Order: sequence, then C-alpha cells, then structure tokens
Amino acid sequence: MNVMEGSGEQTIPQPPHSGDHCIHDGDFVVLKREDVFKAVQVQRRKKVTFEKQWFYLDNVIGHSYGSTFEVTSGGSLQPKKKKEEPTSDTKEAGTDNRNIIDDGKSQKLTQDDIKALKDQGIKGEEIVQQLIENSTTFRDKTEFAQDKYIKKKKKKYEAIITILKPSTRILSIMYYAREPGKINHMRYDTLAQMLTLGNIRAGNKMIVMETCSGLVLGAIMERMGGFGSIIQLYPGDGPVRVATACFGFPKSFFSGLYEFPLNKVDSLLNGTFSAEMLSSEPKDSASLEESNGAVEEKQSSEQDNGDNMAEAPESNLPEEQEVMEIVSQDTQHKEPKEREGKKDYEKQRRQEEQRKRHLEAAALLRERNADGLIVASRFHPTPLLLSLLDFVAPSRPFVVYCQYKEPLLECYTKLRERGGVINLRLSETWLRNYQVLPDRSHPKLLMSGGGGYLLSGFTVVLDNLRADASLKSSTSTLESPQTEEPAPKKQKCTESGS
Repeated sequence: MNVMEGSGEQTIPQPPHSGDHCIHDGDFVVLKREDVFKAVQVQRRKKVTFEKQWFYLDNVIGHSYGSTFEVTSGGSLQPKKKKEEPTSDTKEAGTDNRNIIDDGKSQKLTQDDIKALKDQGIKGEEIVQQLIENSTTFRDKTEFAQDKYIKKKKKKYEAIITILKPSTRILSIMYYAREPGKINHMRYDTLAQMLTLGNIRAGNKMIVMETCSGLVLGAIMERMGGFGSIIQLYPGDGPVRVATACFGFPKSFFSGLYEFPLNKVDSLLNGTFSAEMLSSEPKDSASLEESNGAVEEKQSSEQDNGDNMAEAPESNLPEEQEVMEIVSQDTQHKEPKEREGKKDYEKQRRQEEQRKRHLEAAALLRERNADGLIVASRFHPTPLLLSLLDFVAPSRPFVVYCQYKEPLLECYTKLRERGGVINLRLSETWLRNYQVLPDRSHPKLLMSGGGGYLLSGFTVVLDNLRADASLKSSTSTLESPQTEEPAPKKQKCTESGS
C-alpha cells in the first residue's frame, strides 16, 4: 500500500506521481474498504455510494493506485497518512477477560452523544479514541481483545477507502463475494486454474464461450496483453461484457476481439453458413431501445402534428399570422425527423460493423487452428464441447468449467467414446483462508464450500479414414487364407537378393 505525500488540507491534492500508475478521469477503479470491493468509474462530480457512505472521486484524480483516503464532511476524499501505532510496551492491558461482564453498561457514551459528535464533523478516528477513553473495561481487556475492540470500532466509525487498480484477482473476489450467481459461482482460484490449464499467453488464438458477465473473457484479455485474437461465442442477441468493462482495457485490446453467435456454429460446421444468414439476426438491446425511442418520438410528433392541424381551421387569426405559425411548426417537426435520421444512420452503421466482425470471426473459425478452447457457461457442456472442439488445432488444450460435477462426468464419458482427446482430467480445487498474526495464526472459521469443477485435456488428430482402413485390412486377412508378407520383411529380401 502506497502512502500519500503532501498535506490533506488542500481541496484538490497535487498529483504525487505521473504515468500509468496514476488515476485519471474516466478510469475504472476498485474501491476497497476492509474486505469489501466495488468497481466504479472515476468521473468528476459524480456521487458514489459505497458501504452506506456517499462521496465524490474528484480528489483521487492524479494520485497513484493503492492510495488510501478518508471520507470527510461534504463527501470529499482526503489522503490519509499512515500513523505509527503504539507499541505493546506503552499499552495498558489485563492478563485475562474472566472478570469482564458484558452487561452493556461499560460504555459511558450513548448513541445520542455519538450522533452529536458526527454532526459536529469530528472524524471517525477521534470518535474511536473517545469510545476507548469512555470505556470502563477497555484497560482490563487483554492485548488481543483490545486490538479486536479497536478494529471493530474503526470498521464502524472510520470511513477509510483504498483505490485499487482492477485486476483478475480483485474482480473475481469482488464478484464471488457480492454476486456469485452472475459468474456461475466460479471462485477466483478456479479461474486461475482455468488460465493455467488453458495455456493462455500472448499471441494465442483462443475460442471462448462464457456466461460469466465477461469475467473469464476479461481475465483472458489481461493475460494475453492485447496480442493475439479471441473469438467469443455468445448466446442470445449479443455478448455480455459488464465485467470486461471493469478492467478498463485500452482500445487496442479490443482490436483482436471478435464475436460470433452460438446459433450459427452448426451451419459453420456443415459448410452452409453465408453472409445472408447474419442479416436475419435479431437486433441487439441497444438498437432495440433506440428504435423504440425513435418510434415513441415519431408517435408523439405525429400526435402533435394532428392536434395542430385540428386546431388550425378553428382559429380566427389573420392569414399572415397563420402562415407564419405553419412555417414555424414545420421547422419544429423537421428537428425530430433529423434526429430520427441520425439515429437510423448510427444504428445501420453499428449493424454493418457488427456484421463485418461476425464475418471476420467466421473466417477465423473456418481455419480450424485455434490454440485453445475455454468454456464456462450455464448450459450443458457436452454438446458445446463436442461441436467446438472441431475448431481447435491438434495438441492444444481445452478447459470446461461447470458448477456441478455430474454434467462434466457425462462430458468426460462422451469424449472418451468420441476420441481425439488425451490427458482428460476432472478436478476440483480446495481453498482455505488462514489468519496470520503474531501468536494467533490459524485457519479461519468460515471457508468456501466449493468453487466449481474443471474438465481439461488436449486435442489430438482424429483420423477416421485410417481407423476404417485398419478395420478393412483386418477383416480381409481373416477371410483370405494367404496373407501378404509384411513390408519390412519384403524390404529385407530385396536387399539380400541384390
């Protein structure tokens, strides 16, 4: 954790460093308070709510990642300097807690007194200090119990926030703690195993099929560093990349990212895929919303037009004024039409770009030389894997994630029957967190029950023609009494004769 330099009295702190390690306006960052994370985008004068606290992120711009801030009055963030904690020699502590009775009367400050301190603008650190001074049992507690008490009160009254740079580990921990259902309950150690078993590296040509809000896609993009190509297969109208956006990748990272609809994979395998099939695809959600908005505007303009036309014959105004009003009404109705035309043009341009990217992805898939396959979806893995393995080159890894073991067992059996794969392995990782403190290191009481299962392996050449030829030769040898001499012996005879 980096400590900020400079005074905290300035309204907008001066940037202590420069470069990529600094926070800029528009960057995606992760807020950390204790063990809670939240991904947000830095925008000036935008209110952010985190752990029942609201504040603005204006003052973090220009500071380095890892900086710690304190929420002050008015929602302003001020850099917090690290203070030296008192050593164990200066602390007054008891030998044990046997004589301490938790009757709720040990604290002299009431809730009204604490609220009054907050209203006066007193910082959380001072409130914690006053709680310690007004506690009648604090000095009788053991040193460990005092540290626990201080930590608990700091968590409640001090609003200390650390700004972190987004990474695969941080975002996966955040999603698993806050919204595990959106990532199919994939734990961060399982995601790390997927990246390792899939041999994700720069320059690869990867095929990804995931329904984890784009977290797996973002992890692969981070590992590849913008080099290579990724073909994302998506179900429905369009790919979901909410978690991918939280990484804050530069635009260059997306130049090698392609998407292709999952419902067109069969036609691509059968050789019946054509460019005309993409034109019949449903529109994406953004274009549908925009088209609905355009229809609403059109209907409202038509209604206004009809009302004006109905009111015109009943008016008793002079002819010149009526002509001027009609001209002004025409100009007003031209503006919505121009807006509609711009929206239609933007929509057509986006659809044309999407169609072009789909055709490029289809061309990449037709080469059937992908360097790896990653599947992590809520669908059954067997039909997905059996069809997508045809796009992967031989001697390349594939990894399939599923929250449950039974679908992967079925997939394992089908792959053994099909052939073309080796080193099949069904695994589950086991994770346990430990508390590491002086004289208090032990496993934590709560641990994760499971982080999902992985099926991994390697592709090999599946040559059905050779298999058929060997079967035919074996049947012919059984039928005919005279067998032909093997090729090596024949070669030896000719050499000896010569």
